[in-house]
Amino acid sequence: MHLRKYTVVVFLLTLSTPNPLAFSDTQNYWAKNCVQQLGERKLITGYPDSSFRPEAIVTRAEAAVLMLNAFPDSPVKRAATTFKDVPSNYWVNKAISTAYQKGFFSGYPGGIFQPNQPIPRAQIIGVVAGGKNYSPVSNPTQILQQYFNDAGQIPNYAQNAISSMGFAYASGTINSIVVNYPNVKQLKPLQNATRGEVAVLICRALNIYTVPPQYIAGIEVHPQEVRPLPGKLDIIPTFNSNSPELVTTEGILLSTFPPDGKQVQEAHLNYLFQGRFDIFAHHIVRAETPAQSRTVYQGIIVHNPGNEPVTLQVLQAASYLTREAPFIALPDMVENPQGTVYSRPGDRTMNDVLRGVRQGIFPEKLVIKPKETQILANLLIPVQAPASNGRTTMMRLASSSPVYLANLVKNSNVSPTLAEWQKLLNTGSLAGKRDPIPTPLDPPREPTVFSRVAGVSQGTQWQTRLTDNPNVSELTIPEPGKAFSYPLGTVHLITLSTGQIQSAAMLKRYPDTAYFAHSNYGVEYNLTLPLRNITNQTQTVNVSIQTPVKDEGGTDRLLFLKPDVEQIFFRGTVRVRYIDDNGVEKTRYVHLVQRRGQMGEPLVTLKMLGGGKREVQVEFLYPPDSRPPQVLTVRTEG
Repeated sequence: MHLRKYTVVVFLLTLSTPNPLAFSDTQNYWAKNCVQQLGERKLITGYPDSSFRPEAIVTRAEAAVLMLNAFPDSPVKRAATTFKDVPSNYWVNKAISTAYQKGFFSGYPGGIFQPNQPIPRAQIIGVVAGGKNYSPVSNPTQILQQYFNDAGQIPNYAQNAISSMGFAYASGTINSIVVNYPNVKQLKPLQNATRGEVAVLICRALNIYTVPPQYIAGIEVHPQEVRPLPGKLDIIPTFNSNSPELVTTEGILLSTFPPDGKQVQEAHLNYLFQGRFDIFAHHIVRAETPAQSRTVYQGIIVHNPGNEPVTLQVLQAASYLTREAPFIALPDMVENPQGTVYSRPGDRTMNDVLRGVRQGIFPEKLVIKPKETQILANLLIPVQAPASNGRTTMMRLASSSPVYLANLVKNSNVSPTLAEWQKLLNTGSLAGKRDPIPTPLDPPREPTVFSRVAGVSQGTQWQTRLTDNPNVSELTIPEPGKAFSYPLGTVHLITLSTGQIQSAAMLKRYPDTAYFAHSNYGVEYNLTLPLRNITNQTQTVNVSIQTPVKDEGGTDRLLFLKPDVEQIFFRGTVRVRYIDDNGVEKTRYVHLVQRRGQMGEPLVTLKMLGGGKREVQVEFLYPPDSRPPQVLTVRTEG
């Protein structure tokens, strides 16, 4: 029989061209926009009478079909089994078997599945959270009690795992897929899930931002204007080496040498750097057994293909190992005048470059003879099992004439010679283990794999003055009690409804690596705010960096989380320049730690006289290990 006759929700394997579809019975449904969006994307179907029946109940068999089609790329995790109550000719026998193999569902004692049993809300939420592969949490009971008044009704299997599948129920909650209507604190975990509730859950899981945010567990809605960030990235190129992040084999991390005469020609991108350019590199080495303990060297070499000497100036440069900047818990905000506050090597490296540091391990300049190659850096990464060690490197350079660069990795107990690096360049292949292949970005797909960067990205700085519009030179502060924000580091699918993608374009890339330099690691944001108070009253104005929840529901709001979560989304030092209320010129370095959905404390607070003007400059290098979105917010206290 036709599957649609029996299926409550039918999910297609691919997103197709939207086909406007209006269900006859959802116009007054509280989540009608979500249902409508799923219908337009052909992710759900209705009944022959054009109804959707949002209050109808979903069975376990129907939920199995749902999961397979919503998450078609989930891997098989266990061998197939046969359920006594699912005959071979049952309408979704194959779907139930595959859903079991992929770990979405388990059976009941006695080898039964109970396909016609209505699925409780607690169970379907846990199943979808498992499909998203959220990390389990260590204290699910305490977390759930923070979110829900009726957390005591949640069955133990849902709090810890769904049967043998290991999907932490609380993880779905802290990742904001749980929606409760009309009372956001009332989970009703034992009630049977309805078609409408499952649709809403899928909208959240697939990042379809049509669910009214006031019903999303843990979400706080803050009305405030979100404006695109004025300006754009400059056109200075970056030698951007971040794939593979975890290096398991020797080889070429990134080469812009020409492929001629090379044994593995596809490993060479044939790009010349001249004038100003940057180098960014971040790689990790891991040893799980004593036999894997080793010392790895990362070598950066430069070649002059011309007929005249080349002078390569190293303007700023820093590089740190994980062991030189281990993870430590830090306050959300702390003054960092000496650069001694950091956690992890990406944080420390960007901290140094922001201050104009050039470490002693890097030369002030190289003079490279015609047709010759020199070593720019020999950087060791030692690792002893069981442990990992990573290295982050950031350099700002200027070359008098065109040069080629390569970043290579080799197991060695001593610094490799130039001849050894050249042999590896000429005969080696791309280093492994290769990262997951990125998902095409048009049309968007879920789950989206951005992957890691390996190539030449365009843009090292976003420098701009934030004004009311391009035709004026000032930025009018908000009305008392109001705020406006500018997104920072936006990427495809995460623009806070501005449609602005700040990711640096790739001039050259390996085919299995990221399409864009997502998150702009190492890119400097240099933002000037020429504030003006147009009222005749003294106003108190705050400037802050915040980390809202990703959302595409409108530019009139930002979403934050309460209670707080542990996921750190930003860890780095920000430089703030301004004249304080006493007329003293200030330059402060402030280290920030921000978690997903965290509002953040003000970087600076100013008392602005009626008609007064004050200028604030905010600068930082987007730190590795951070995740967008962030915003720069101006708020006037009410």
